[in-house]
This record gives sequence, structure tokens and C-alpha cells, in this order.
Amino acid sequence: MYLLHRPMHLRIRYALLVLLSSAVLDSCSIGRMICDVALTPKTVYRDIDEARDIAEERYPGLIPWYDSLRADGVFKDTVIMGETGVRIHAVYAGLPQSEGTAIVLHGYCSNHIGMLHLARMYRDSLHFNVLVPDLQYHGLSEGVVRMGWYDRLDARRWVDVACGLWNDDFMVVHGVSMGAATTMMLSGEPDLPENLRCFIEDCGYASVWEQYDNLRRQHTILNEKALQKASDYCYRNYGWDFKEASSVDQLAKSDRPMLFIHGQPDRFVSVDFVYECYNAKTKGYKEIWVEPDTPEHAFMYLRHTEEYTSRVIKFIDKVKNMTKSHTVS
Repeated sequence: MYLLHRPMHLRIRYALLVLLSSAVLDSCSIGRMICDVALTPKTVYRDIDEARDIAEERYPGLIPWYDSLRADGVFKDTVIMGETGVRIHAVYAGLPQSEGTAIVLHGYCSNHIGMLHLARMYRDSLHFNVLVPDLQYHGLSEGVVRMGWYDRLDARRWVDVACGLWNDDFMVVHGVSMGAATTMMLSGEPDLPENLRCFIEDCGYASVWEQYDNLRRQHTILNEKALQKASDYCYRNYGWDFKEASSVDQLAKSDRPMLFIHGQPDRFVSVDFVYECYNAKTKGYKEIWVEPDTPEHAFMYLRHTEEYTSRVIKFIDKVKNMTKSHTVS
């Protein structure tokens, strides 16, 4: 769950709210509060101007790069109807002669601006077309937070949009944090188009239940019953529960190449999850890269820019060669 700005602030706020509620509310009310705080957070960083400032601070020159391409009409906006009937937004940019297409998915409390560094990597280093959505409730999209579960179905729609825009024979979906969970959850969907060749997940969680339970044990005195009440409330009001929103279960059905990335020790999404997810994928090619001395969540590209880019390029080249070999055979 990549937090675009001051992640510890949001974590502490969440913990304090839950601790306060535990003293005055029954378990049903606690469950409702947990769900509401998680899926409609009041401190979500949706502000585009703030996101731009943070992105430029982390990646100097990134925003002028983006603004220049927007001014030239290269980066454009588009809106489609999401799986739950809400409007969801994305930016996209094509190349006259591309080597493929990348769909890049942001994390919790981020937005499309927070993924421009990866969009630039794909465009400038791999010569890929790029499409960068705002997941529900984030950026310029409507809805509520879906923690990747219904987002996987929205991402499937974006795949079709990208196919319609460029019709490339090679597409990758690359997600970070909640976007990584979305990526893994998408990978197990049936009837994916053939040109969606591979996936890259960066610091995703094994399931919504496991992620919330991990935060519960670290930061609150609540027992598992409160989390179950939150999951029940989510099911009654939004149609899904925390346990069914599982990257692991979807990965068991995934048969296309995937690169798993995680920093260690990740203080927000446990590094244990990357091994659980990696082991859950038993069909198709897979790679894993766990980098020590990277405790900040979702900072792998920032801390290891050259190696990150190199590993992505090598992985995609390998998948392309697999595709050629398969075609020849």
C-alpha cells in the first residue's frame, strides 16, 4: 500500500483511531470503522498538485518531462466506466514505433502522478507505449478503495483500452504495492488476451486479510474478531471480503511470466509476502528479486534505479525470446 506522502503519519493516524474505537465501541462498530477508514480514507493523497511536488522532489526533472509531453499532446487523458459503474481515469502516451505497451498501476493513496517514474522508464528505456490509470477513489477516479480486488477487473478493461489504442503484440502490466496486488490478482483471470505477455509486481501483499492482519498485530491491541467484523461489513456493503481478495489464490491460476520484486525489510508490506506469492505461482516462468537494506516500502526503484531498470529490461527481453521460441516451435 504505497503512501505517496508521509506514510508513517497515515499509519499512526489509523492505529490511533482503531485504538480509540476499541475503548468505546462494540466489535460490530469497530469493524465498520476499520472498513470505512481503510476504503474511504479521509487523508488519502488525491491532490494532483501535491503529488506533482512529491514526484519532482524524488525524481528531479520528472514533472517537466511529463508537462512537456502533455503540452505536445503526447500524454492524454481518458475516462472509462469501471467494473462497478464508476468513472475511472488514466493518462496514456504512445510512440510512433513502439517495442510494446506497459500498463502501470499505483498503490494505496497514490495516483497516476506517483507512477510517472515508471512510465518514463518504460517510454525512454524500453520504447514502450504507456497507460497509467488512477485506481478507484484515487487521483481523478471515482468509487471507493477496492484494495486490488475489483481493481483487477478495472485493470482488465484498461488492457482492452490499450489493445484498442496500439494493438501491440507485447504488453506488460506492472504494479507497485496495492497496484502490485492488483497485478497479481489480474494475472489469474481467465481469457486474458494473448498479447498480455507478462506481469511485474513490486512489493504486493498476499491477500487483503493478511495485510490488514499484519498491520493489526503491529499497531493495535485488537483481536482477530474485529478484523473479521470489518471483513463482514465490507462484504455486506461492497460485495467482497478480505479473504477472497487474494493474490495467492489468483497466482495459483496464473500461467504467464512474472517478476516478483520486494525490498527487505519492508516495514509496511512484509517481505514474507513476496515468498508466499512466489511459491503460489506454480505455472509458467517466474523470477524473484529481493533487495536487502531497503526498509522503505515501495522505494525499490528510487533506491536502486539502475538495477531496477536493468532487471526489468532483462526480464522483458527474456519473455520476448520465449515468445519467439514458442512461435517458431
